[in-house]
Amino acid sequence: MSVGMVLEGGGMRGLYTAGVLDTLIDEKISIDGMVTVSAGALFGINFASGQKGRALRYNKTYINDKRYISLRSLIRTGDMVNKEFAYYTVPFSLDIFDEEAFKASGIAFYATVTNMETGEPEYITITDPFHQMEMLRASGSMPFVSKPVVNNGVRYLDGGVSDSIPYEKAKSLGYDKTIVILTRPLAYRKTKPSRFVIDRWYRHYPKFKKTLKNRYANYNQTVEKITEDEQSGEAFVIRPSQTIQIGRLERDPDKLQAIYDLGVQDAIMRLAELKQYINQS
Repeated sequence: MSVGMVLEGGGMRGLYTAGVLDTLIDEKISIDGMVTVSAGALFGINFASGQKGRALRYNKTYINDKRYISLRSLIRTGDMVNKEFAYYTVPFSLDIFDEEAFKASGIAFYATVTNMETGEPEYITITDPFHQMEMLRASGSMPFVSKPVVNNGVRYLDGGVSDSIPYEKAKSLGYDKTIVILTRPLAYRKTKPSRFVIDRWYRHYPKFKKTLKNRYANYNQTVEKITEDEQSGEAFVIRPSQTIQIGRLERDPDKLQAIYDLGVQDAIMRLAELKQYINQS
């Protein structure tokens, strides 16, 4: 029985996902593949490496460090989340990511990125995180506060622009069971963005611009499909049981802890159902 997992993004709301995943590590829930996007990729990769608590730990430790996320970094580098500190100093030196454990896990790990020329999603198979760090960075590089990440001459940004919840990609991989972890409550739907800002900001990328404008509609359609499949038993969904007001680039450590704790709480409440879902034929 093969089990796939889908992880939504959402900036620091992704610590909700981290709370869920850390609970699944404790329960020794095993999966075969993870299709992730944005913060879902950046925080969810710690599930594959078995590093319980790492995502919460380094975010609480460095969230108010100007080397990590700051307006200063945005002005100086074009990236609100500082490339060198967040993607290289932290995982390589300060809170080391266990790449060997990741490789040994046997989990197929996909990170979603958006090709700025085509406006389409691409699903990158991550086999060597340290050498593929730029594609992980691309997956989490949010519009307006990030420079495009250039890889092999192609410009990429946040995978959430083109596929905010890569559920259909996971289904295409043929898993028998699909676990979906969302970072918004059941009733949440995106609203139409300001087209003027998008038109001005991304005027040189017409296809990306079109995708960004339509993101809200694609997101809402995907949520509807997931909800239908959840009701029919085709998918198992864990989502926040309540709303916690937290920004995508939240700087309050107490709020980071609160959203993580909610993930732990919600996962514990659903464990029996989840195990039944995984084990039923």
